[in-house]
Amino acid sequence: MSSATDVNAQHDGASSTADWNKYTNRSYPWQRAVTPFHRLVEHEYDGKGTEESPYLVHWLPHDDPENPMTWGEYSRWGLAIFVSVSTLAVALASSAYSGAVDSIGAELGGSEEVLILGVSMFVLGFAIGPLFWAPLSEMFGRRNLFLMSYTMMTLWQAVSVASPNIGALIVFRFLAGAFGSSPLTNAGGTIADCFKADERGLAMAVFASAPFLGPSLGPITGGFLGESAGWKWVIGFLAIFSGTILIIGFFLMSETYAPVLLRARAKKLSKATGKHYLSALDVGKDTSLKAQFAVALSRPWQLLVREPIVLVLSIYIAIVYGILYSFFAAFPLVFQTLRGWSPGLGGLAFLGVLVGMLTGIGYIVVYENPRYVRETAKANGKMLPPEQRLGPSMIGSVLLVIGLAIFTGTNGPSVHWIAPIIAGAPFGAGMVLVFLSVMNYLIDAYLLYAASVLAANSVIRSVFGAAFPLFTNYMYQPVGCPLATCGVHVGAGIALALAVLCVPAPFVFNKYGPTIRSKCKFAAEAAALMDKMNREAEQEGEGHDEKNKEKSGEKAPRDEEEAVETDRTAASSPHRERSHGSGRDSESDAATMGEEGSSGISGKKNNKAGAADAA
Repeated sequence: MSSATDVNAQHDGASSTADWNKYTNRSYPWQRAVTPFHRLVEHEYDGKGTEESPYLVHWLPHDDPENPMTWGEYSRWGLAIFVSVSTLAVALASSAYSGAVDSIGAELGGSEEVLILGVSMFVLGFAIGPLFWAPLSEMFGRRNLFLMSYTMMTLWQAVSVASPNIGALIVFRFLAGAFGSSPLTNAGGTIADCFKADERGLAMAVFASAPFLGPSLGPITGGFLGESAGWKWVIGFLAIFSGTILIIGFFLMSETYAPVLLRARAKKLSKATGKHYLSALDVGKDTSLKAQFAVALSRPWQLLVREPIVLVLSIYIAIVYGILYSFFAAFPLVFQTLRGWSPGLGGLAFLGVLVGMLTGIGYIVVYENPRYVRETAKANGKMLPPEQRLGPSMIGSVLLVIGLAIFTGTNGPSVHWIAPIIAGAPFGAGMVLVFLSVMNYLIDAYLLYAASVLAANSVIRSVFGAAFPLFTNYMYQPVGCPLATCGVHVGAGIALALAVLCVPAPFVFNKYGPTIRSKCKFAAEAAALMDKMNREAEQEGEGHDEKNKEKSGEKAPRDEEEAVETDRTAASSPHRERSHGSGRDSESDAATMGEEGSSGISGKKNNKAGAADAA
């Protein structure tokens, strides 16, 4: 064990607190809280300080100012709101373009299919995120990656304004989407870094609303701005918006990723003391960029091929996502072509979807999250079966069908325009319920492999979101089927049929999920890990009960000492448990995005559960 005495002796016993504190990190607007260096040196760590047995660095068990979990509420909530707005800006940019398609076509030319590529290629860029930005965040941290990627996204948005032709605009849009996918990948992890699992529900609800609200607000913003000022002002507004967020982020975006922060701390301790220190989160783990990319580029595909749960539910989410993005090509046909609405008014047709999404988020926050917390409390802190997460998706799958069925039957010009807009509400609510519920289920079912599962899901989802708008016109205007009398119902009917085919999925997994998971390699390993966590939680609970029974006046000093030791163990045990497991799974720290991005919304109380909580 390391102690102040050991280290000071090595330095001739002359080092004072002031001498050590010259190594204390500087305070910046984006990183105000710093831990005095003498506290880091004086703390006792596991290990011997040698190259063979380095001191294992973790957060100090009591009041470590640099631990994001200990920051004040204003700091944590300010960061949560900021990353949510930064994600909203990216989602908004993906769809605002659709409101300016008429203006772009008038100036740059191009067929309907070519023009809609501006939406498709931007969304296709989202597929880059899980494959590249997650491994890079493991090496360079969330703050540095955010500033770099958001700078490039803002640059490509600005360059798009000067596009000389439609081809250049489409390429610039793809590059903007590729760099813009970084906050989609890592912003949720920032929230997971700052909020404990039982505090995270509301923060994650705020964050989770961004990728849903952005696509709904985009056509409204782009429609009115493109109609009044032209397409260049639409793209220019997006560049100004993201540029403003970038400037604010320079002063507000903090580094919160525990592996990166502890790695830097270990490096500084090693330099200052001459001893060997290592982050407890890096024990037994290959932290090289090559290893991170190897996992990010290979494991998602292994899971898709070998795990039917991942394949089926990823396709389900991708179909729902594709239908949403197909509306960016379908709504102009339904409301502008058939009803003669302007692009601005046509954008307002998405208000139904927007209201439905807000309703779905409200259901999760008001009912589902508290229900799950209560069930966890009844289980005495044990992890609940993953199938407990599927309730909202079963409701959502039905709501999707109801919304699309109403839209299919009422989207013709002979029916009042309010009917198809109202149809958007159950669709929007169903989409949110299915999306968040399925994400939570996949995370709980795969634990250490959740990052790769969500990466696979994100890639397929983005590909579908990019592809659906490209053939929407053919769905709504098939050969020999006029749009007004036939095509408008056929196109929506195809989307309805796809939704109907997917309805059984959450019901089947809810009933047969445990059996299916037991026969799948990765899911079975995750289930074994869950059982281990539950046994440990049960043992800890029994130990706590015994301690309470033993409490008496004469044993108080002993109990106090045990409590201190328990605190120390609790502070370091997640790192130890993590390091043992990471030898076979080098992705767990990079997982934080996805897990947190949706799992936190259900307020998991077991702080051991999942890589995000361990980080």
